[in-house]
Amino acid sequence: MESEALVEFGKPLERVESETPNPEGKEVLIKMTYGGVCHSDVHIQDGYFDLGGGNKLPLGGAMNLPHTLGHEIEGKVISIGPDVKDIEVGSDVVAFPWIGCGNCPTCSSGDEHYCNAPRQLGINLPGGFADYCLVPDEKYLLDYTGINPGLAATYMCSGLTAFGALKKLVNINEQDHILIMGLGGVGMMGLQFARTLFNCKILAADIDPNKLQAAQGAGADEVYNTGDELSLMKLIEDTQGGVKAAVDFVGAEKTLQYSFDGTKKGGQIVVVGLFGGSFEKPIPMFPLMAKSICGSFVGNLEETKEMLELVKSGKVDPIPVEKRNLSEATKTLEDLREGNITGRVVLEP
Repeated sequence: MESEALVEFGKPLERVESETPNPEGKEVLIKMTYGGVCHSDVHIQDGYFDLGGGNKLPLGGAMNLPHTLGHEIEGKVISIGPDVKDIEVGSDVVAFPWIGCGNCPTCSSGDEHYCNAPRQLGINLPGGFADYCLVPDEKYLLDYTGINPGLAATYMCSGLTAFGALKKLVNINEQDHILIMGLGGVGMMGLQFARTLFNCKILAADIDPNKLQAAQGAGADEVYNTGDELSLMKLIEDTQGGVKAAVDFVGAEKTLQYSFDGTKKGGQIVVVGLFGGSFEKPIPMFPLMAKSICGSFVGNLEETKEMLELVKSGKVDPIPVEKRNLSEATKTLEDLREGNITGRVVLEP
C-alpha cells in the first residue's frame, strides 16, 4: 500500500510504500475513498502545539515516524478479520477514529476519546492519507447512507468536534444568543449544527470578510468582523449585554479574549480550536462575572452516532467540500495553515 506519510516533523509529507495489512480478530481493512484534512494534521506535521510565551508542547514522543496522518476516514470494506460479525465486505463506511485502550474506567464509561492510552487513527495508529486503512474493531465503523460521499468523512472530526462542543452548552433559551467564533471548516459545521440544535439567534465572528459572507449565506443571524475595533461593542449592544454562550473554534489569544468579553454575565465559553497561545484574566473576574470556560475535545462513539442520524435526517445543511488528489496532501496542509480554505478538503487516493 502507499501513503502520504510524515517522515520528519516540520517537513513535507513523503510517499511511502508498505505492506498492506491483513485483518485479524475483529479488525477490518477498508479501501480509502476519501480522507479529510484537518487543522490538527497541521499541528502534527509541525510536531508541536503552541502554548504561548514561546512555549511548545512537542509531539515527538507520541508517535513513531514515518507516520500516516489522516483521522477523517471514509472507505469501502474489502477484508475482515475472523471474529467480525456485523460488517460485510463491500460496505461503505466511515471510521470513528477516537479509539481508547478499551480497558480503563474512562473507556468503560463510553468516553474513549478521553483515554490516557489512546489508539487514535491517524494520530497513534496509521490513518487515512493512504489507499488502505486498518480499523482495530468493527464497532468503530458506521454506515453513512444518506450523506454525500466525501462530506461523510469530515463529520468524523470536524463535524464531531462542532457537535460535541455545542452539546456542552446548557440552559439556552429562545431569547438567548450563541456566538460561533471562527468560520473555517469546523466553525461552519458548528454554525449548521447550532441552527439545528437551538431555537435562538446564532451569531458568527471572523476576521475574513469572505468567511463572514459565507456564514451569512449559511444562515447566521448576524456576523461580526473581529478586525473592526468597534465590532465587540456592537455585539454587546445588539445582544443587550452579550451572548449567552460562545464557542471558539480558533483557540487563539485574541479570539478567546473576544469570546470572553462578548459573553454576558453567567455565560459560557467553550474552547475548541488549537491555534495556540495563552490567556490571562484576573481570577476575581470569574466569580464576579460568573462566567465559565471549558475545553471540548471531539466526542464519544454514541455522540457520533447521534450526530450522523441528525445529518441523515436532512436537518443539517452541508458545507462546501473540495476534493483533491492524495498527492496534494502537503499543499493542502499548507493552505490550511495559511487560512486559505473555506469549507473542507478531502483527499482521494
